[in-house]
Amino acid sequence: MPHWSSPENDEATARPTLVQRAGGYFSLERPRRRRQPAPGRFLAAAAVAIIGSLAACAAIVAAGTATFPAMAGYEHFRFLDYAKLTVPGVALASLAWPVVTLFTPRARLLFAWLTVVVTMGGLAPDLWILYRGAPPNAVLLLVVMHLALAAVTYPALVFIAPQKPAPGPPVTLAPTPASAAAPLRR
Repeated sequence: MPHWSSPENDEATARPTLVQRAGGYFSLERPRRRRQPAPGRFLAAAAVAIIGSLAACAAIVAAGTATFPAMAGYEHFRFLDYAKLTVPGVALASLAWPVVTLFTPRARLLFAWLTVVVTMGGLAPDLWILYRGAPPNAVLLLVVMHLALAAVTYPALVFIAPQKPAPGPPVTLAPTPASAAAPLRR
């Protein structure tokens, strides 16, 4: 009997699409509100992320201008200049965390990948000002500032406001053979 293509054969041998494979890797599923971080912990984590990011940027600017004194007056190293970009950026990243927890029980993994992608995208303006003639040492410090934002924001969110575990039966530990054979003492 000759072999020919039919919808049944095509479906049985079809390869998963990139979107389907990504969905499987990140365990994407329908939204589930029960897994979102507690609101109080989320607000605390967002505050820590914003304040910690501003502190990290201030420390990087202080160290950078001490190391390279010629950059002391560089416009992007003024507190208000980087704060007006840092605060909304970290606030948006903070808002993304509970949204990611809606769609996967493995939110930390997906959020880590999103952090990497967004951080790499955030380096585009740095490369642009380097291309436009900004001092390379200044651009290097801006890149370090972007990496510091990710290094502060991600752990603040995922550890201070962790995703709640999936509802289900409590996990019980099976007794080990040694503990099962030991007599009970009173």
